[in-house]
Amino acid sequence: MREMILLKQGEIVLKGMNRRAFEQKLEDNIKKALVGLPAYRMRSCQSTVYIEPEDGTDCSLYIDRLKKVFGIVNIVRAGAAPKDMEALLDFAPTYLENTLMQAKTFKVETKRADKKFPYNSPQISAMMGGKLLESFHHLRVDVDNPDVVVRVEIREKESFVHAGRIQGAGGMPVGTNGKALLLLSGGIDSPVAGHMTARRGVEIEAIHFFSYPYTSEAAKEKVLSLAKILTEYTGPMKVHLIPFTKQQLQIRDNCPEEHFTLIMRRIMMKIATEVAKRNHCHALVTGESIGQVASQTMWALGVTDPAADIPVFRPVIGMDKEEIITRARRIGTFETSVLPYEDCCTVFTPKHPTTRPKLFNILHSEEKLDVETMVREAVEGMDTVILGK
Repeated sequence: MREMILLKQGEIVLKGMNRRAFEQKLEDNIKKALVGLPAYRMRSCQSTVYIEPEDGTDCSLYIDRLKKVFGIVNIVRAGAAPKDMEALLDFAPTYLENTLMQAKTFKVETKRADKKFPYNSPQISAMMGGKLLESFHHLRVDVDNPDVVVRVEIREKESFVHAGRIQGAGGMPVGTNGKALLLLSGGIDSPVAGHMTARRGVEIEAIHFFSYPYTSEAAKEKVLSLAKILTEYTGPMKVHLIPFTKQQLQIRDNCPEEHFTLIMRRIMMKIATEVAKRNHCHALVTGESIGQVASQTMWALGVTDPAADIPVFRPVIGMDKEEIITRARRIGTFETSVLPYEDCCTVFTPKHPTTRPKLFNILHSEEKLDVETMVREAVEGMDTVILGK
């Protein structure tokens, strides 16, 4: 008995003349995700990628990783049989035994991709249903709300039977929609923003600002741990670590307290823009959610955006905190994000930050700083690590 993994594509099937390029990138990402696992064979046909483990390796070993590959909508463990109706009917009860013994009702659905097969879909479903009723006397058919849906697929080279789907990560294959730089703070929001952007096919690099000794080495390691979790979805990731203490002290000593956070964020955006350009990133990504804190009001965002001359993506902009937390738990970053280590955004926080700033006033306060030098020194002090290799 052969068992295979069928990976169903999503949006890729809607692509036109360049569809094959998207499929090739998905196949490349699958190979990267399965590095280090036992040998397998892979092929692609009719909007499905087929993975067949060699030497009887349990499919679960591969599925755990495949669930995090963007571009896959559904993952199916399927039994493979010759494209012969008698062989398929003999094979199905044995392969489905564990699943059907735990069910009371079922129905059969058939997809006949090979129209030359001598039986049509309703005939195949009827024959398979009869065979299963004959083999499992406790079962009955329920076409409206069955415990189990048995699916038969007649493909070009062979036939498949299965009785369950695992939801995939969806989205587009990473690497098909450019590259962006994620401002990774160490909180709950920014890892979710990075995950959501990568899900649209964007390759992610990250930048993190630290302010030693006001922020600890443990805080930096926390951010690297978050980035490592994200690499399970994004593949290898560069993380650019920026020393930011000197710049924050200059802002504190020269600018009005109520403007401190906004000017700090503007300097961060300028530094991030320079790092993005040097690394061929086409946009910045932040975890800002409108109105969540004083620096994320509509007026505040309108002040910080002009500091960047490349697009700024904010995937969680319209989400409330509970929605973001739910996503963080699902992707596995929440427990790390809530570890009690400070980040540089909480250093020298003003008691009464302005929530409706005017760009003119912020620029006037910023004139007291040598912004060009601040940016250059930050980039020169940058350290870059690569995770998920």
